[in-house]
This record gives sequence, structure tokens and C-alpha cells, in this order.
Amino acid sequence: MRSTAWPATQTAPVDLLDRSVVPGVWARYTDLVIDRGEGSWLVTTDGQRYLDYTSGIGVTNTGHAHPRVTAAVRAQAARLLHGQQNIVYHKAGLELHARLAGLLPGGGWGAFLANSGAEAVEASVKLARVATGRPVIIAFRGGFHGRTAQTMALTSSRVTIRGDFEPLPGSVHQTPFPYCYRAPAGPHDPLDCTCDWEAQLELLFAQVVEPSRVAAILVEPIIGEGGYLIPPPGFLPRLRAITSQHGILLIADEVQTGFGRTGRFFAMEHWDVTPDIVVMAKGIASGLPLSGILASRELLDSWAPGSHGGTYGGNVVCCAAANATLDVIADEGLVENAELRGRQLRHALLPLAQRHPAVGDVRGLGCMVAIELVRADEGDGRTPDPTLAKRILAEALSRKLLLLSAGTWGQVVRIIPPLVTTEQEVDQAIAIIGESVAAALS
Repeated sequence: MRSTAWPATQTAPVDLLDRSVVPGVWARYTDLVIDRGEGSWLVTTDGQRYLDYTSGIGVTNTGHAHPRVTAAVRAQAARLLHGQQNIVYHKAGLELHARLAGLLPGGGWGAFLANSGAEAVEASVKLARVATGRPVIIAFRGGFHGRTAQTMALTSSRVTIRGDFEPLPGSVHQTPFPYCYRAPAGPHDPLDCTCDWEAQLELLFAQVVEPSRVAAILVEPIIGEGGYLIPPPGFLPRLRAITSQHGILLIADEVQTGFGRTGRFFAMEHWDVTPDIVVMAKGIASGLPLSGILASRELLDSWAPGSHGGTYGGNVVCCAAANATLDVIADEGLVENAELRGRQLRHALLPLAQRHPAVGDVRGLGCMVAIELVRADEGDGRTPDPTLAKRILAEALSRKLLLLSAGTWGQVVRIIPPLVTTEQEVDQAIAIIGESVAAALS
């Protein structure tokens, strides 16, 4: 028998500074090469420290390399790396399923675990269609729900996410989200909202799809990639009433808002609204790939055995990280800290809108804060200014603060601190942001 040898080991030195090995499809914010993370900080291979107020796009809620999370990962990895859910149970997963089921009010909740936010959104859509026997899903304009075919069909945060990939799955319709700053009649206080979102939803029911055909309405409690849009106080309670009236399931996409980020464990708690299905990911496991949905056991039982699943969903190491994450959030008061540090951040940044006409709006909830940039001398003063947003990000980077953009035109600077961030770190970030805005406008 002819022997088969493994390919020769690569012995040539690898240039770790050759960024060209990474495909250009990854739109980049920085060219930093990171050696390690420590709480709110990232440290480059040459020892430079950056205050990371991106949190890996809202993922590292417990900060980078939290000692309790990394200890749990090491301990579990030494025992078992993969115990596939169709084949075996494992302790970390059983514990996590039970703990997640207790995160929502009342009893009778259950969890289904997957890997990514998009997978969890797809699971919620599949469950809604099976449970109701209805085909249609309604989502909101400006929402982001993922990059798979089904979740691109649900996404409208910006055209670059989906524009090159049509045709997309059907039986999905979009309706406007209340965007108080960009309301056609002019910007207004969300407390006095005049957005016609409900009239537009009723028009959709009258013109496009009857509510009796709608399985679910999918909503981000706070629009994320679309610009950190905080809804008016009556929006989600009224949406809950409308869905209940028509037998439509309400799905809350808490991928970016969940696990304490907004100063509540789930953002829907701000409005005392309980959805039928909650989608979760990002902050669930402090950086390891884990996601899932929460739903009533009655809804989950609509799935016949084998009708949904996945090879890596509920990976044992990820579950161990998630259990440790829940411990850290509770023991270190991270939900409360998110509320305090977010309030500190917003109150300090609000004067920017008074000093600089180009700062159209400052908004946020908890550690989820946005600055919307405009060309104040064009049109009605609300023309989006993505170029200014990019300049502010560049100025902040030069001062060793990492921020991100958002919004349909990229006109929003978003600030996403880890929930472990301190009062002193927030003060430092506030000073850098103020300097960066001034420098970008000069």
C-alpha cells in the first residue's frame, strides 16, 4: 500500500505585519496588531495601549480577558472541547440552559443555543413560522439582523449589506421605525413623538399583507447598526399590543442590546415589554461564538425533533464562558455600572450639540451612545455627514481611543464601552472625544 505523507511543514518565517493575507472584504477601522486585552484596553504588539470603546462591536461586555471568564475557558478546554448536542449532554450546557430560562419574567421559558447572531435570528424566524403556520415576517427600516440570506432580507440598515446579493428570501416586509431626529416634520423630543410609524404599519396591513398572514414582527429595541435609535416611550408597548391583537409573535433582537449593555439586562425591560422570542448573542459569552433564542417551552415544542439544529450550537467551552459571564455580570454589578457610566457619558457629550452645529444629535441608553454628524449649512441642517464621522474616528484613534461608526450613511459615531469601564476611563474618553470633534472640524 502506498503511504500518504502529510504536506511539508511551513518553515519559512511568517511576516505577522503582512496585512494582505486578510481578505479585503473586511472593511477596516484600524491596522493595529493586538497582542493582548486587559479590561477596557487593547495592547499592541509594540506595547501601545488603546482604550477600546468598541467592545468588539458590543461583544466584550465583561472587558477583555476577564480573569474569571478565561479561567472557566481554560478549565473546560482541558476537559472537553466539543460535545455535540445531538449526541451528548454536558454540564456547562445544562447549567446554561437552566440559567438562561430564568432571565425573563414568569416561568416556562426555554433556550435554544446556536453560534452567531444571524443564526439565532434565523432560528427565531423558523420557530415563528412553524408555531403560527403563517409565512410573513415584518421587520423595521434601519434594522440590522445579519448577513445570511434570510437575515439580509430582514436587514435595511444600509444598502451595502444586501445590495449585491439580491434576490433574497421572500415573505419579508419592512416598515418604518420611529426616528425622531429624522422625522419628516422635523426633529423632536421622543417624549413628544409625532412619527407616524403606527399609521405606516396599518398601511402595510391594508396594502401589502393581511395581519392574519404575519408570523412575527422582528424589532431591535434600540436600532443598532442603523444609528443607535432610541424609540419613543410608547412605541414598544403599543407594538406589543398590536401583535397580541393579531396573534402575531413579537421577536426582540437583543443581539447588541442584551446582557446589560443598556443598563437593563435586556433592553425591552426599559419599557416593561415581554416579547414572545428574544434573540441573544454578542455579550453572552465575552467573545466566544455563542448565541441563542429564548421562548416559551410551548413555542419551542413546535419544532419536531431534528427540524432544527447545528453542529457547534451550544459548544461546551462557549457555554462555560457564558456561565462565567453571567457570574461576572451579577457579582460585579455590571448592569448598574452600564447605566451609571452611560449617563456620565451622555451628560458630558450633550454640550457638543450646543457648541457645534455639525453635531446634530447625541443620544443613547446605558453604554450604547451615539453622536450624529450633519452638514448644518445644507438643506434643513440634517444632511448626513459621514466624512466628518470618519475624521472624528481618525482623530480619536490618533489619541488612542477606539470608536466605531453607524447609521445608514455612516454619519453616526457610536461609543460602546465594555461594562467594566470605570468613571476615570469614561472621563478620559470624554476628553478625547471633545478634542477629536474640535480637531475634525478645524
